[in-house]
Amino acid sequence: MSYKNLRSVPVYKKALELCNTSREIASYITYNKDLLHLYKSNSLRDIMADSILTDAILLPIQIEQAERSSSPQVRFNSIQFINIITRNILSYCNGLEHDGIKEKEYLNLLRTDIKNFRKSYKNWRKSFGI
Repeated sequence: MSYKNLRSVPVYKKALELCNTSREIASYITYNKDLLHLYKSNSLRDIMADSILTDAILLPIQIEQAERSSSPQVRFNSIQFINIITRNILSYCNGLEHDGIKEKEYLNLLRTDIKNFRKSYKNWRKSFGI
């Protein structure tokens, strides 16, 4: 599948939207505005924001890997990893909420994006017979 065709895959589009939402939210909620160096922070909020960003970036990569592979095992592994990633992002949202973040509407926006991604993901997963 070519790069242009991959952009037309609905789940891939949703993954990119989730990346954008994650980046915007991380930028807003963190104390350290240098998103590339959040992992160096001692702040739990910064570390969770970095984890959300990292996991969100992995979603389109895993989708691309599954789409481009003819191996059922590679596809299965990517699909399983995507399940783990989305659960992790939801856990980080809960962690940020427990950390006392006041901007809960932003976390709810991210949760809604994950819910929309999962709907698209389930349809996409079925196309592989998994």
